[in-house]
Amino acid sequence: MTATPRRITRTYYVLLLGNTLAASLIWGINTIFLLDAGLSNAEAFGANAAFTAGMVLFEVPTGIVADMWGRRVSFLLGTLTLAVSTGLYVLLWWVEAGFWWWAVVSLLIGLGFTFFSGATEAWLVDALTATGYTGRLESVFGRGQIVGGVAMLTGSVAGGYIAQATSLGVPFVLRAVILVGVFVVAAWLMRDIGFTPRRGEGPLTQMRGIVGRSVEFGWRVPAVKYIMLSAPWTGGVGIYVFYALQPYLLELWGDPEAYGIAGLVAAIVAGAQILGGIAAPALGRRFRLRTTALLLAQVANVAVLVLIGLVESFWPVIGLIVVWGLLFAASMPVRQAYLNEHIPSQERATILSFDSLMSSAGGVVAQPVLGRAADVWGYPASYLLSGAISAVAVPFIALARREERPRGPGAGEVIAAEA
Repeated sequence: MTATPRRITRTYYVLLLGNTLAASLIWGINTIFLLDAGLSNAEAFGANAAFTAGMVLFEVPTGIVADMWGRRVSFLLGTLTLAVSTGLYVLLWWVEAGFWWWAVVSLLIGLGFTFFSGATEAWLVDALTATGYTGRLESVFGRGQIVGGVAMLTGSVAGGYIAQATSLGVPFVLRAVILVGVFVVAAWLMRDIGFTPRRGEGPLTQMRGIVGRSVEFGWRVPAVKYIMLSAPWTGGVGIYVFYALQPYLLELWGDPEAYGIAGLVAAIVAGAQILGGIAAPALGRRFRLRTTALLLAQVANVAVLVLIGLVESFWPVIGLIVVWGLLFAASMPVRQAYLNEHIPSQERATILSFDSLMSSAGGVVAQPVLGRAADVWGYPASYLLSGAISAVAVPFIALARREERPRGPGAGEVIAAEA
């Protein structure tokens, strides 16, 4: 089977569709699921913090796995790890296990996601480069975001109503089943193209070399470093904002068992993701510097979070969630294109994983702090605090903007294989 840019992107979209569908089945009910198991808000977000701690611990090691043994191997390991750990989540819910069991299994779920975070994107970009793709990265990531948005919209709405019609555990079981199916499809369609894993040296030697080059081409490049430094303040808050909206909307609605309403959060974000994916290519062309778009989006994001904390009414909060989702969705492909344009192919998976690690590191601290704030002062106060934390990212993005050079005509349309 001859590899072409069209075949590569289609494979990427199929894998993204399956993974997002599986994941999103529980996104609308995850916090309610944890609270139903007997955890407090602080413990529920403590379990989520353990998930992000797993991503912090395993991001770079699994990125190195992808750079040493291949992106395909990493992706397959991710699907299996997530399927097994999701099954364990159902078991803990069934027996109403204590917090520390939830923390351990959440750590394993974080491990599963880290196998995907850098590897899938690196596989796509390297394969497109090797097969002669000459389009814009924003277009590919934007279409991928549309596919992911459709899957998320379907999965989140279905998960909420399946839970309401059956039980909170059923969407988790379905998630594990779909992940097994994704494993089979990936084993059949996914091949490493445009990338040769380093297997000639011992693992420790290779790890030291990859980490060293990642620091050189990632952390020591100011245009990349400052965007990475903004990640803890945006990603750490973002995951709390998303999951806390589930019980908060039920509180505003007045019915703690209206799980379909809770699923609205993920559905709204999914719809925004589709629209943001459509808008991303135009957004990338509209601004001479990608970081200008990122800076404006972050300032607006801070304002929206503050308003969510101030406006304690169901429908206005729904409107603000739409705006929040659109800001995130439209800026994400621009951010992905920006980073990929500044990093070399051979260390791509590791550097992208390190960027994801920075985001997760923020979540380890922010989630239990914000969850405790919700327990003590209520959800509105936690959103005001979320806005304050997100504001810290603004100066880092401004510093990255100072380092970015204007793109000339056609810049960014050809993906460089090496920096």
